[in-house]
Amino acid sequence: MSVKNILVIGGGGHAKSVISVIKKSGQFKIVGYTDVQDQGEILGVAWIGTDEDRVAIYNQYHCCAVLGIGSTKISDQRCKIIKKFTASGFTFPVIISPTAIVNEDVEIGEATVILDGVIVNAGTRVGQGCILNTGSIIDHDCTIGDFVHIAPGVILSGGVQIGDHCLLGTGAKVIQCRSIGSDCLIGAGAVVVEDIKRSGTYVGVPARGKKEQSV
Repeated sequence: MSVKNILVIGGGGHAKSVISVIKKSGQFKIVGYTDVQDQGEILGVAWIGTDEDRVAIYNQYHCCAVLGIGSTKISDQRCKIIKKFTASGFTFPVIISPTAIVNEDVEIGEATVILDGVIVNAGTRVGQGCILNTGSIIDHDCTIGDFVHIAPGVILSGGVQIGDHCLLGTGAKVIQCRSIGSDCLIGAGAVVVEDIKRSGTYVGVPARGKKEQSV
């Protein structure tokens, strides 16, 4: 199996997790990382420029890329970055930690990153540009839209549907066969027991919209 060159986009904490997974996979050689400024070496990986240097980097290394930028709010930033790099020739392979368990009959969209200890069970469909963060559990027959961030320790029971551009905070839970619409933020530790159709922020046990909480 040939080893491909790969660029890490971003130099923060999430990038460190991504770099660790890539190193363990043995499938890629990391040529460096980009960020708005030099953050110093990250786990032995050097800064090689900003995003504005992407064309020169691609021409030099003929590499693919991985997005090492996480999210703590609902934003289209990650989507815009991937589109910008794709237009410059980069491809974004799926990155899966060797310690993750991805069972049969699972589909995963390009640019999705699956970190350590994640479990994705049979029949699940994951969109493009997603983050399945450390120790999250995605049970059977779930559907996850594009650019969704599943934070560490999240649990989705069977048959859950998540719309595009959602963020599920650390330790959030969704019971079986519930759906969450696009552009929703589910707070850390929240438990979703009913369908969520409107975009917004939902917190608590059971999860309720923040405006409802303040009434």
